[in-house]
Amino acid sequence: MTDNMNAIATRLAAVRRRIREAQDDARRPADSVTLLAVSKTFPADAVRACAAAGQSRFGENYVQEALAKIAAVADPNLEWHFIGPLQSNKTRPVAENFHWAHTIDRLKIAQRLNEQRPAHLPPLQVCIQVNTSGEASKSGIGFDALPALAAAVRGMPRLRLRGLMTIPAPSDDAAAQRAPFRALREAFERFNAEGYGLDTLSMGMSDDLEAAVAEGATLVRVGSALFGARDYGQLDKP
Repeated sequence: MTDNMNAIATRLAAVRRRIREAQDDARRPADSVTLLAVSKTFPADAVRACAAAGQSRFGENYVQEALAKIAAVADPNLEWHFIGPLQSNKTRPVAENFHWAHTIDRLKIAQRLNEQRPAHLPPLQVCIQVNTSGEASKSGIGFDALPALAAAVRGMPRLRLRGLMTIPAPSDDAAAQRAPFRALREAFERFNAEGYGLDTLSMGMSDDLEAAVAEGATLVRVGSALFGARDYGQLDKP
């Protein structure tokens, strides 16, 4: 366990260094980008090790795995973000157990989260997921339908619309990486010109965080660069 803790701490320092260097290269202020540690498929001990090294925000993709892990870690100082595709029959546990949901892409999901968010908790912080690459296999709403969904979510009392999120098609080309991030930033800026007051651009992962930071990301979602390669073979994904 000690070796694993040390390895995670070392990787965490390296990812933070990458973020700082990307901020500097883009001439952005220090600490303008938040790191979300994507702990899906990794055990509670990995979360504890990362938290012990100073990380407090964690992202999960699968509801049942996440609920078991949140209970096992049982640390009230951690902030949990749901970042996977969200089915309507899984909205209640997300509304009840997470601080954030990044993947709202249709009105029904937003309505259910709003209705199911417990009254004793603060509003659920949410992002709308946008399909910036136009891939049929990808979750996310298209740019054309985005304004209507944003307006609806903005009016829901148990949700707080914080920003936009995307997972573009992977690419090894820096310019190709930046293009979808730029499109999302431009949509973000249009909403703020209309008075939305958004503050979160959730974009960029282990392989493209530099491109995302260059285009204005305020939160990057990093998993494998922190925890190592994932093994999906034994994962139950309900």
